[in-house]
Amino acid sequence: MKNFALGTLFFTLLLLMSCGQTAVQDTSVNSSPSQNEKMVNQSPKAVQAALKASPSGYAVGDKATDFNLKGVDGKMYSMSAMKDAKGFIVTFTCNHCPYSVMYEDRLIDLHKKYAAEGYPVIAINPNDPVVQPEDSYEKMKVRATEKSFPFVYLFDEGQQVYPKYGATRTPHVFLLDNEMTVQYIGAIDDNARDSKAVKAKYLEDAIEALKKGGKPDPNFTKAIGCSIKYDKS
Repeated sequence: MKNFALGTLFFTLLLLMSCGQTAVQDTSVNSSPSQNEKMVNQSPKAVQAALKASPSGYAVGDKATDFNLKGVDGKMYSMSAMKDAKGFIVTFTCNHCPYSVMYEDRLIDLHKKYAAEGYPVIAINPNDPVVQPEDSYEKMKVRATEKSFPFVYLFDEGQQVYPKYGATRTPHVFLLDNEMTVQYIGAIDDNARDSKAVKAKYLEDAIEALKKGGKPDPNFTKAIGCSIKYDKS
């Protein structure tokens, strides 16, 4: 009986050790045990806020999922409905951010230049209007009218789209090809404050590369702008 009890104890210890090793391996893939514990103890709203704070999003070469968002004209828009497009200049931007404002005219010019060639600008406001009232849907309509935006200006209601892309700033650009594969991520150019002093037109060069059947180089730059606003509670 004593040998049996010792054998049972030894087997139990081996089993516990095995389970412990599996648990460590599993958590190393996703997050540390402390992070998991925090996520479990948080409310669903807090978990969503945590995901929005550090979205992983797309990398160059990933295929983006489509969206169906309301524009300032009250209509719903998706990329799949733009049948003649050869690519998409998906730009997360907003009303209030000074950087977004500085790039408005450049986005207008880009759309006027490239939409006819199959590369339309799709502007998406990712901000929570409760956190930043200047980015409400109603004020989006006012801004679009003031600036005579020639491109669609869409509202990411419920903030479902920008975390999928991994956008962190306004503006933040994701250039997609006609198969919705991400080909470039980052800034529009290298000088937000002075369009006349721009030396590197990252986005424009990336579009030109796609038009020629090539790959953008560089295909990733750091987006410069305001942080996306979300409820952190």
